[in-house]
Amino acid sequence: MTMHLVKLCVGAESIEDLEGWIAQRRASAQAAGRVYEQFHTTRQMPRARDEILDGGSLYWVIKGMIACRQRIIDLRPVVDAEGIPRCQIVLDQALVRVMPRPRGPFQGWRYLKASEAPSDLSGGAKGDAPPAEMARALSELGLL
Repeated sequence: MTMHLVKLCVGAESIEDLEGWIAQRRASAQAAGRVYEQFHTTRQMPRARDEILDGGSLYWVIKGMIACRQRIIDLRPVVDAEGIPRCQIVLDQALVRVMPRPRGPFQGWRYLKASEAPSDLSGGAKGDAPPAEMARALSELGLL
């Protein structure tokens, strides 16, 4: 059964910020003659590795709302410069917007069952979802 991860996108004010960061890193890699591969490094290797690699995504929390996701391509064990084991979450570069859902603060990543994941917005269009603050208010009222 597919399992997802959910993680805070620290420092991002919007999905557009995240898209900009991805574009900048891709441009830097291409300018240096490197093939760009997007990954996020985290402390722990998920134990549900097989379930995550069976179609799982990383759902990004931006400004207190689950806002978008990226398909997880691989989970790689790595060792950082200080010799500490880490996990590289290798991601598809495409961002898929999802129906915004409030999510409180937490550290690291958390598992997200496929049955509990927010649905994708049709075509990922910006106009398919209410603005973040409106989505938060609608969710608090039980209308979203």
